[in-house]
Amino acid sequence: MDKCINFQAFLRHLIDEEKLVKHGAEIVAGMLAAQSPRMTNISEKMTGQSDRNYKTIQRYLKKVEFKQLLLRFYQEDADFVIGDPTEMERYKAPKTPYVGTLNDGKTAGYWLMVLSTPFRGRSLPFSFVVYSSKTIGAQVTSRNQEHFRCFEAVKGLLGERPLVLDREFSYEELMKVLYIEQIQFVIRLNLGDQHKQPRLIDADGEPIKLFIKPGETLVRPNVRYLGTVKVNLIGYWRKSLSKPLWIMTSLEPTRGLDIYLKCMKIEETFRDCKDLLHLPKLMNKKQALLEQMIALCLLTYVAGVWLGEALRDVIYGKIEVASVSDTLLNRTPVDTNSHPKWLIYSGLFVLLKQKLR
Repeated sequence: MDKCINFQAFLRHLIDEEKLVKHGAEIVAGMLAAQSPRMTNISEKMTGQSDRNYKTIQRYLKKVEFKQLLLRFYQEDADFVIGDPTEMERYKAPKTPYVGTLNDGKTAGYWLMVLSTPFRGRSLPFSFVVYSSKTIGAQVTSRNQEHFRCFEAVKGLLGERPLVLDREFSYEELMKVLYIEQIQFVIRLNLGDQHKQPRLIDADGEPIKLFIKPGETLVRPNVRYLGTVKVNLIGYWRKSLSKPLWIMTSLEPTRGLDIYLKCMKIEETFRDCKDLLHLPKLMNKKQALLEQMIALCLLTYVAGVWLGEALRDVIYGKIEVASVSDTLLNRTPVDTNSHPKWLIYSGLFVLLKQKLR
């Protein structure tokens, strides 16, 4: 990674105190150079002695609330907001207070639920919650309530923008809350066993059987999901897919489908965080410190994406440097027919893996 990149200029948009900007830039640059969120690895990549750098990071984490800074990455002009949970494995830490077991009932780990907005085939995270089977039990709560907590924290930001969720969120209690809170949603229907579909009732009170042929699109407005929650239902079976998509939404059905299809293309954010920044390496013993480091890692990811996309535009898209700030916000900034290499790499990959200046 180019050591001449000015991370201070980026952080001045987030932090007002100049001294905190300087140290923050060193930490962000160290994390990107180390491609690791662990403080030991970061301190080794910062200038100066690693033991002093380690203490600098510890003091910095006490001064700056990174989770609040993340909220500044919310894009007010975004068409929708993505809610995405991922399993974070912690094989060697089964006794850590916030580590429970994952869906298989055996693997130690926790869940990270992130809210983000789309950006160039990736997404920019701006909020998250951490929970596990152990914390849910200790707090006398449930997975559903953790989801509510995540959505409630950003309800004021959402406005009329729909929340796009995958099939694990197609449960009745959540959808009722979304209606009560007047949060628009687009959710993929969880069919589970194809021989036992969820109960769906049409406007006349008749049960609905889900059936569609390859290449077809079927719209069913005013459907009662599980007999209680009013949704608009749309089925879509693209011939290249092995099975159809069924989408439930509070929006007009075709708009809901269009939004979900766009969201399906945004699957690389967690993969980048795991494979390029190695987020699962976090080994903090306390959940509060873990959440600070996750927020710092997500903030660093956003910085890496923005700077990497700028590099990608200049190197592979042949964009003039003076125009980069404008093209970053343009949805189709590069003529890919003339510059096909622009499509091959992601911005973060360009920044971290290619030796460009």
